[in-house]
Amino acid sequence: MTGKGSVNHNSRKFHAKNTDPERSSLNVEYCNENIKDVYHELFDEALIQYNEKQTRSDRRIDDYYEKICSGKQEKPFHEIIVQIGNKDDMGAKTEDGQIAAKILDEYMQGFRQRNPTLRVFSAHLHMDEATPHLHIDFIPYTTGSKRGLETRVSLKKALAELGFKGGTRSETERNQWAAAEKEQLSAIMLRHGIEWEKKGTHEKHLSVLDFEKKERAKEVAELEQEISGSKEELSDILHQQTVAEQETEQIRREGEAIRQEVSELSVSNHLLKEQAETLTEDKEKRLSENEKLEKQQKKLQQELNKMAQSKEVMERNIHVYDEDAEWQLPEPGTLMSAKAYRDKKALPLVEKLKEIVKSLTIKCVQLTEQGKKLTAKVDGQKIQISRLTDKVMEQSDTIDRLQEKVSDLGRLERHFGREQVQSIVERSKALEQAERAKKRPKRTFEMSR
Repeated sequence: MTGKGSVNHNSRKFHAKNTDPERSSLNVEYCNENIKDVYHELFDEALIQYNEKQTRSDRRIDDYYEKICSGKQEKPFHEIIVQIGNKDDMGAKTEDGQIAAKILDEYMQGFRQRNPTLRVFSAHLHMDEATPHLHIDFIPYTTGSKRGLETRVSLKKALAELGFKGGTRSETERNQWAAAEKEQLSAIMLRHGIEWEKKGTHEKHLSVLDFEKKERAKEVAELEQEISGSKEELSDILHQQTVAEQETEQIRREGEAIRQEVSELSVSNHLLKEQAETLTEDKEKRLSENEKLEKQQKKLQQELNKMAQSKEVMERNIHVYDEDAEWQLPEPGTLMSAKAYRDKKALPLVEKLKEIVKSLTIKCVQLTEQGKKLTAKVDGQKIQISRLTDKVMEQSDTIDRLQEKVSDLGRLERHFGREQVQSIVERSKALEQAERAKKRPKRTFEMSR
């Protein structure tokens, strides 16, 4: 009997109601290859040669398996189901059922040797249902084809290479091959002491397989119902996934905005810290200079005080200039002329007094100017220190605000998880770098010869 074929059912990736999972360990798996891998093995070389010959791109074949699946000329694979007797005379749990399993195993062992152009990729002997039976899935292929791929899928050609030539409508290659395989099975049955009871024709004898086919149809119907329910569940899951993706996207956007703000605040915080350090150093320098100016001012004040004291002393001792002979004009000597008295006595004393007055006047002016300059510089330094103090306080307030933003980021990480927030930040950085790369002007270089 032939069927549509369900590799997942054959390999027991799911269980239908008519299977007994406790007996599935008795099943035999002869092979279970991925059909796409087998297609690559059989047809890739021919596919490459075919595509290299094509001058039009629309005639090229990207995936031969997909082409066969979407076409109507050939099936991607074929399946046959081989069974002996039925559950009444060959039940899987009976001794006769065990004999049937041995016959099917021997039949399978010779199947590939008899049919080299039928590439078997999945074959299973089932002992977990009512009657032992064999599933064989194969890909029929032919080589040396003049049309299309040199090696391609073709049941008709594959059977023809095995020696089965089509004749009448009932004597097709497939029917001839099926009859030959039945004879092979019958010969194996005889070796095990079981005779094929032919009632009318071989086709009528295979009614048990028709029953199996109906059972498979029931299984398919049940599975389709299960699939329908699964589709509804899948629809709900997809809806939930869509909602989750939307929420994730919203979180991503919010995280992106927060990340951007935190990035900007981090930069601002770094700059402000640097400015605060600079201002603090400047303030310390100004305070040091101010301290020096205050010392100079005190020193100048001390000098002014000394000068004031000197003035008081001078004023108290002014009589010295009146009484000291050094500062008195002597009486003119006998026979001294007025000119000689003027030149030798009066003029030297006057010049001496002039020099002293000039020196005192210059010293007073210099000290007064120096005092004004120092006082102005001290006042300027005080104003600058006041400004720096205000700016440092302003920077401290800004740093406090930045610390609050950093705390907000910590709360976000605790709520959504550090890894998720970090992932959002990394993706955002990558997007920014990509955007910057797009905006960056391309540099062209001219090569000299």
